[in-house]
Amino acid sequence: MKAILSADLNWGIGCGGKLLQRVPEDMKFFRRMTDGKVVVMGRETFESLPGKQPLKDRINIVLSRSAVFDDDRLILCRSLEELKNELKKYDSDDIFIIGGESVYTQLLPYCTEVFVTRFEKEFTADRHFPDLDKMANWELAEQSEQYFYNDLGFRFLRYANKSVRPF
Repeated sequence: MKAILSADLNWGIGCGGKLLQRVPEDMKFFRRMTDGKVVVMGRETFESLPGKQPLKDRINIVLSRSAVFDDDRLILCRSLEELKNELKKYDSDDIFIIGGESVYTQLLPYCTEVFVTRFEKEFTADRHFPDLDKMANWELAEQSEQYFYNDLGFRFLRYANKSVRPF
């Protein structure tokens, strides 16, 4: 499985239940990478989606311990064990972890790759992704040229996990 996200220079990924910055090129990249695939997210991430709607043309799986959260448009998993059993149904290359902080942290050791749209700026953030640059088993495998949205510089990065754990 893989993870996909956008982050600032401090690996901030969100604030107040919202993305730090909406960049059209990032949204297109996310859509292109995940279209027709399986997306795994936490309840708060699902509830932050526009209109609280599942992502179109994707299998939406939500990992949530909340007994009161229910939505028949989604596949709900109440534990990592339940998620593990559900994900066995899909090709691992078609599975993308899309947030939030807790879900990323729990599933990062099982990801082969992480795709990061890296904003070249520091934002105020209350949610963060682990700093892959400081983790021995992760290496920067690919980096795009610099792009700009208004005055915000950003790059598309791909990190590879040198010691993936089986899920």
